[in-house]
Amino acid sequence: MKQKKKAEPVQPKSQRKVFQEYSEAFVVAVVLAILIRALLIQAFKIPSGSMIPTLLVGDHILVNKLFYGIRVPFTKARWPRITEPGRGDVIVFVYPEDRSKDFIKRVVAVGGDTIEIRDKTVFINGEPTHNPKVQFSSNVTLPGDISPRDNMPPVKVPEGHLFVMGDNRDYSHDSRWWRFVPVEDVKGEAFLIYYSAEHFPGVKWGRIFNIIR
Repeated sequence: MKQKKKAEPVQPKSQRKVFQEYSEAFVVAVVLAILIRALLIQAFKIPSGSMIPTLLVGDHILVNKLFYGIRVPFTKARWPRITEPGRGDVIVFVYPEDRSKDFIKRVVAVGGDTIEIRDKTVFINGEPTHNPKVQFSSNVTLPGDISPRDNMPPVKVPEGHLFVMGDNRDYSHDSRWWRFVPVEDVKGEAFLIYYSAEHFPGVKWGRIFNIIR
């Protein structure tokens, strides 16, 4: 009758081996985080009130970079877009007047559209638009010869470009002043508020995990 072999005791890992395994796991996690940020999702913090009431100062948001075409790291090339930015999308893009900054606004008109503003009402291709997310903070309507804020003559958006505006219409510096955003400069579409706090400990719990529409 054969005797069962005794199980060999498990040798404890050396400190060097444990350190190596933790180091490898850390490096993999960092690489994955960099790839996700570069290719799929990026986080941003809202610094101003130009998108009130949709986004508040202190909102921390996530931006989907996949749908509009991922930019190949360290190049100017992009992978094919799944979809094009459309009217109503809330997008993050390179600010045309200072390319070191990112801006966030809502797409109001796309390439080929004709946009006009009459007494604060936006007309697209001759039809008035009404977005329930938009707010007006001023009762004053400025004439077009003073400011394009409330009155702007018809302008056709060039193909491959977007006309964007903030939801807080009376306090937003947007395409009414500096015109169009090239689609190539769009970084992604904002889709989620993952944290919100203007200052510690003033966390706005009711805004966390809100979908951005």
